[in-house]
Amino acid sequence: MKKIFSIAIAITVLTFGCKKPNGFVIDGKITNAEGKYLYLEELKVSSSVPVDSVELGKDGSFKFKGKIGYPNFYLLSLNKNNFVTLLVDTTEKITVTGDAANFSRDYVVQGSSGSLLVQELNNMLAKTKHNLDSIRNHVNAFRSREDYGDKRIKWDQEMADIKQNQIRYSTNFIQKHPFSLACVLALYQKFDDANYVVQDLQSLKVAASALNSFFPKSEHVKALYANTQRLMAQEKSNKLQQFIAENGVNSPDISLPNTNGREISVASLSNKVILIQFWSAQNRDSRIQNEALVDLYSKYKSRGLEIYQVSVDTDRAAWLNAIEQDRLSWINVGDMKGSIMAANIYNIQTIPSNYILDKDKRVVYKNLQGPDLDRAIGELIK
Repeated sequence: MKKIFSIAIAITVLTFGCKKPNGFVIDGKITNAEGKYLYLEELKVSSSVPVDSVELGKDGSFKFKGKIGYPNFYLLSLNKNNFVTLLVDTTEKITVTGDAANFSRDYVVQGSSGSLLVQELNNMLAKTKHNLDSIRNHVNAFRSREDYGDKRIKWDQEMADIKQNQIRYSTNFIQKHPFSLACVLALYQKFDDANYVVQDLQSLKVAASALNSFFPKSEHVKALYANTQRLMAQEKSNKLQQFIAENGVNSPDISLPNTNGREISVASLSNKVILIQFWSAQNRDSRIQNEALVDLYSKYKSRGLEIYQVSVDTDRAAWLNAIEQDRLSWINVGDMKGSIMAANIYNIQTIPSNYILDKDKRVVYKNLQGPDLDRAIGELIK
């Protein structure tokens, strides 16, 4: 019995000894801050929320505790202009030391790899902005000099080089730390109110995808991911508008015979959101996509969607059989000569391909599939 009791105690000690720390701790000292308040604030996407505060004593020591389910940003602030940003993980014990006079510029953080990355990012950008401001001061001071024009060219090049160096640094930072929330900060840093440091959509996509796979519940990651999706859609739209501009038309009209030989034109479809779909009865990908289109049409037909499906086939029997087998109840047209003119008008390079026209018959999207296609149709039909 004694032996069993000893084993039970050993198991209990082992269990509690291996238990992970419960929450995070932020402590440290700030000198020359007696009587001042230190605030802990959770940094949200567009604001900060007070979490706790403490009045600093003579030795400037402080301690905060908290619990989070994933890494998050916090501010340690003496006032709105004197604060540091921390990236706190769930069970970290972080120590921050500094002096009240220059707390935001010269602090030491230990025990938090994410907070060190944040400090590195902020220090680099501060150095870049300082160098840019120095050159701007020279520009302003020498405006009345005779050689101002030549010097201005030199200074403009120096500023461009400084900015390019910052862009390279930030882009490399994101590539080196794709699974750190510090990337969110890197992506939203700005040279000034109007210009982000990182404007490369590929870097944004890499970071958003990586972080979303690790921290899907993070408010910052959700915002980053949504913003990335919006920019990707905007990029697609811009490319499409460029194509339309280069070809001198928006939604060029086409008219082709349906299965009964009656000519139907896109122009004849009024007050409809139109999906122009190019396909072939003998193309496997086209047939697979037909399954999704059947569901899409069933969902949105009564709300104003019309599908104008253009066959590039030359085999009429195969075309008709595919329409019947796939249960395609929308407008199906084709001249059984490859519908070459229609395909050329819409610059069709591969099948299946599609264009989406709004109710004013303006092309607004190109080659969307799956959830993106469903979402686009839903937005246009509202």
